[in-house]
Amino acid sequence: MKRRRTVGDVITQFLLPLVALSLLAFAGWYVWSTRRVPRNPPPPIQPARSPFADAVAAAGVVEAQTENIAVGSATAGVVVQLHVRVGDEVTPGTPLFRLDDRDLLAELAVRRAALATAKSELTRLEAEPRKEKVPVLVAQVNEAKAAVVRETDALKRAEETFARKVTTEQELIARREAFAAAQANLERTEADLNLLKAGSWEYDRDIARAGVGRAEAEVAKIEIELDRLIVRALVAGQVLQVNVRPGEFVGAPPGQPLIVLGNIEKLHVRVDIDEFDISRFTETAKATAVPRGSLQERYPLEFVRVEPFVVPKKSLTGDNTERVDTRVLQVIYSCDPAGRPPLFVGQQVEVYLEAAQAPVAGS
Repeated sequence: MKRRRTVGDVITQFLLPLVALSLLAFAGWYVWSTRRVPRNPPPPIQPARSPFADAVAAAGVVEAQTENIAVGSATAGVVVQLHVRVGDEVTPGTPLFRLDDRDLLAELAVRRAALATAKSELTRLEAEPRKEKVPVLVAQVNEAKAAVVRETDALKRAEETFARKVTTEQELIARREAFAAAQANLERTEADLNLLKAGSWEYDRDIARAGVGRAEAEVAKIEIELDRLIVRALVAGQVLQVNVRPGEFVGAPPGQPLIVLGNIEKLHVRVDIDEFDISRFTETAKATAVPRGSLQERYPLEFVRVEPFVVPKKSLTGDNTERVDTRVLQVIYSCDPAGRPPLFVGQQVEVYLEAAQAPVAGS
């Protein structure tokens, strides 16, 4: 039996297949439009290229001609004055900064007072005898002589009266003792006069001179410590970096770079050559440096020296794949950037060294 088509029949027979075909077409279009297309775009910056047919590539760092001199403090203290700024030219002896010196200044005043006392004592000993003391002792000697004369006469009278049985033996003994005392007093005063005229004892003067020398040494020690509080440049160059400010406390740990100095009239490049390429390196080989960020610039290098101690490589790029366990040979080249963009200390450069063909294994 035939029946009339309903709306459901139309939807089932025509609309659903049409929707299914539409979704299938959309899925195919979406998959096609979102597919991964392999691309090979050019790099934003062209990498550095070696100018030599066979070359040894190495990393280099620009440094001062005198190397980068990190100036520290031999003593700990608070910085009270900074004498230089970045870019200032310095010569040997130029003050860089000064530490607090109030306690040492007070100690120096005490030491100088002690030195003045020691010098005064030495001067007193060397100036003896004091001329005002001589008449006093001469008068005492004359008085002692008069006493001896008096006691001599008294003893003589006592002996005469004792012989006539007028005085007792005890009185005679007393006169003899008084005469002996007067004689001893005369000898003592004469000895004091001779000692005064002889001046100070030589060994006392030696002790006083030694005391003066010790006081002078103590003053010199404090002055040296005061001078050490003024940190000075030991080489001629330029201030490359200042890492200290007035009011900061600085200690004395080794390697603390408070101020970095260097002679940058002629720059050096420290090149790290991988230990696997050492056999291909020659001192007479041509070398060129390409700074990062200015790959179109090339700086010719001139060989200076080789540091023959092979050291562990320092990580400069921070790349996770970098081999930090590799050892490198450090070679120093000089670079003159005249007529080209300037190079700065600490700047990294790509270095290419002309080298012979690498040896083939088994040949």
